[in-house]
Amino acid sequence: MPSVKVYKMDGTEAGTLKLNEKVFGVEYNEPLIHQAIVTRLANERQGTKSTLTRTEVRGGGRKPWRQKGTGNARQGSIRAPQWIKGGVVFAPKSRDFSKDMNKKAKVAALLSALSKKVADGELVVVDSLEVKEGKTKEMVAFQTALKLDKTCVVVMDSNDEKVILAARNLPNLSTLPVAQISTYEVVANAKVVMTKAAIKKIEEVYGE
Repeated sequence: MPSVKVYKMDGTEAGTLKLNEKVFGVEYNEPLIHQAIVTRLANERQGTKSTLTRTEVRGGGRKPWRQKGTGNARQGSIRAPQWIKGGVVFAPKSRDFSKDMNKKAKVAALLSALSKKVADGELVVVDSLEVKEGKTKEMVAFQTALKLDKTCVVVMDSNDEKVILAARNLPNLSTLPVAQISTYEVVANAKVVMTKAAIKKIEEVYGE
């Protein structure tokens, strides 16, 4: 059964925490994690770009000059692609980039990513996360105390507005409630910081 050290906000140790092996001791599955990330990024694409082909551009119904005898190259329409204001060859059109992923596969990818963080020592557990004033300097002190010098995501058991307010100006730190945790957020950040309450909620949902 994996276990991790628990820290206070000032960086001092506050004991250890045993983790549920069904959640944080899962075998690493890179193809499944890759699929989950590709699905997430594909679903964020809008796919709304659209330009006009030569059949959709207005005008150009008349042949600009006769076929022979003018010394010019033969042309059939002033809306052909080689003309200014002409149509676009192989014009990009609106399309749906979204992908679907099986619910069980999504969960398996998330647990695999979390287990990898535990195995690599990149999961930081804090006893609790309290910000009194909602000031940026409070979260900077928290980052410094726990040596969070790279990108990290702070996973809270619920939406704490003061924590969100204090962290929003920090480029390397993001926050989210445990209900919104995803494989992408886990993999995209060098470290994952979670409160004990957030870990308990994850184990309640996925540890059965």
